[in-house]
Amino acid sequence: MSETASVSITQQADYQFVIDFGAAMPALLADEPAPLGKGDGPAPDHLLLAAVGNCLSASLLFSLRKFKQDPGGITTTATCTIDRNEKNRLRILEIQVAISLGADSTQLQHLDRALSQFEEFCTVSQSVRAGIPITVAVTDARGIRLK
Repeated sequence: MSETASVSITQQADYQFVIDFGAAMPALLADEPAPLGKGDGPAPDHLLLAAVGNCLSASLLFSLRKFKQDPGGITTTATCTIDRNEKNRLRILEIQVAISLGADSTQLQHLDRALSQFEEFCTVSQSVRAGIPITVAVTDARGIRLK
């Protein structure tokens, strides 16, 4: 069963574009940072990071909930390295994702199983990973690195 997703993107002014997700969701203003744009909205690289981080967070939540576990809230930070490639073009070279659980890992059953499989559920990161390396770290409420 295949699905489709689409957005409509319309230039507003200079490097500002309105991203329309459809009638059920509010539109989003995207903008390049200065000196190209005004930085009045997220830039495309921010949107990519948001998509990767959100998808991984939702996938981890899904994996934990399969085992009826409550992560106590999830906070995720996605960071990328942007540099010039061999043709001197700016490219995203890698993405690092840090996921923090609000719960203490000792309170979560089957955590090892959830951690071993959640990345496979993430449509976005698995698709992006084909072209950009992604590293994922997970810590618990005490700051203990779990993955």
